[in-house]
Amino acid sequence: MGYDVQRFEGEVDEELMCPICHQVLEDPLQIPQCEHAFCAACIREWLARNDSCPVDRTSVTSDHLKPVPRILRNLLARLKISCDNVNHGCTAVVKLDTLRQHLEECAHNPKRPVECTEGCGLVIPKDELDNHNCVRELRTLVQQQQVRASRSDAIMANMKQQIEDLKSELTMLKEYVRAMRVATPNSNPSLRAIEDEIEHNEVVRWVNTIPVARVTRWGGMISTPDAVLQAVIKRSLVECGCPNHILNDLMENAHERNWPPGLNTLETRQMNRHNYEQYVTRRIPGKQAVLVMSCENAHMGDVLIVDPGIVMIFAHGIE
Repeated sequence: MGYDVQRFEGEVDEELMCPICHQVLEDPLQIPQCEHAFCAACIREWLARNDSCPVDRTSVTSDHLKPVPRILRNLLARLKISCDNVNHGCTAVVKLDTLRQHLEECAHNPKRPVECTEGCGLVIPKDELDNHNCVRELRTLVQQQQVRASRSDAIMANMKQQIEDLKSELTMLKEYVRAMRVATPNSNPSLRAIEDEIEHNEVVRWVNTIPVARVTRWGGMISTPDAVLQAVIKRSLVECGCPNHILNDLMENAHERNWPPGLNTLETRQMNRHNYEQYVTRRIPGKQAVLVMSCENAHMGDVLIVDPGIVMIFAHGIE
């Protein structure tokens, strides 16, 4: 529908009127063949039931509609129109092309967002202020938050269950492949390769769930952790889902006696210290310790990495 002609200053040229609603054109579109212009809403509603121009019956569909020429848009833009909120006290008369901007800022706009000053601080439409109840609105807001939180918890629980189901399926698959390999050790040598690939993919998926870490003080590395400290780190690895087939190996590799040649003595550590920044490290949740996994540190070479990876424990300096 167009703009009410009574809202405009002076007379409006008939060329600027919509032949369907007989109001001033709003968001006008043109039929290219006959050049008749209409309000966008009016002509689309018409063509939903008809297949011709409402003025001269030229055959047309919605796909044929085009924007009106610039000269027509300029003529419309220069028209002066009263504000939509004239009945609410606004006396402004603005150019048509600035009407939308004025309405967003109009102090008389009953739907203009305003902040409640009674205590809750919620932003609500101006015409709802009189019926606004802070306690009721805040209670509704809390209930909505609780519903969203409940849905989020349900989604998380479902995702965790799916992960557990996937782990169970992988375990069953590994056990099946292992049983087949034991039963036919000579007839199917590729089974070991399949088992290795399954285990490797399991490790990669797990590693990608651990956040990337940054070591800021390599000098804080503990090369010979005691049994209590290793037990604490091992428990954290179990809790974050470390695959069972690499758990013990990782914990063995927490001690310098199992570290690669470039790390296994204080002297070599000093010599290679400038290379440490090239490690891709993963933060062991809640601990001053990182994982340096071989699956993402192949670029370091055998001198600075071992399979399946290294657990590095620090006194401080982990981000």
